[in-house]
Amino acid sequence: MSSSSSTSRHALRQTLLQAREAWATGPQAELDQAALHDHLLEVLDQLEPDCLGLYWPIRGEFNPRPAALEAMASLNCRLALPWATKKDSPEGLSMTYRQWKGEDVTTVDGCGIPCPDTAKAEPDVVLVPCVGFTRTGFRLGYGGGYFDRWLAAHPHVTAVGLAWREAELTAEQLAAEAHDHGLALVVTPDGVVD
Repeated sequence: MSSSSSTSRHALRQTLLQAREAWATGPQAELDQAALHDHLLEVLDQLEPDCLGLYWPIRGEFNPRPAALEAMASLNCRLALPWATKKDSPEGLSMTYRQWKGEDVTTVDGCGIPCPDTAKAEPDVVLVPCVGFTRTGFRLGYGGGYFDRWLAAHPHVTAVGLAWREAELTAEQLAAEAHDHGLALVVTPDGVVD
């Protein structure tokens, strides 16, 4: 990745995160949470995951937990949360999934995000938070590359991006780079992006 590309992605990421965090406290956020929840359930009904990898929401992200718990009950699927470690940890920079049964989580991973310290899991469908996304299925994340590396090592997994409509970017704003792994689909409060 070139230095100018890295700089422009960093600036774009910061702008989108600030806007999302401000938007998340407004009245539209609750309505969009409900709409995205319903669209996600429709997608999960079609995908019928055996093990659904979700994420613990941070910084104004869509909260996938209620939909995942409904899917666990209606589709009889298992759930898993990501367990990530930073570069300076004994494991190095890595991400795996851990089994989760929907209970409150009292432990955190190496990045300080809630995750149970349970056995590893291998999801066949993963929900991926998007700071930004394009209609071609590329995403802008937080810049750590955790999901890109995990998806590269698990090419058979269906990756479903979850994003607010305000996070949509043009291909010019977010040009795909060699390390980027596309998503199978992106779901917003307006439905599946196509």
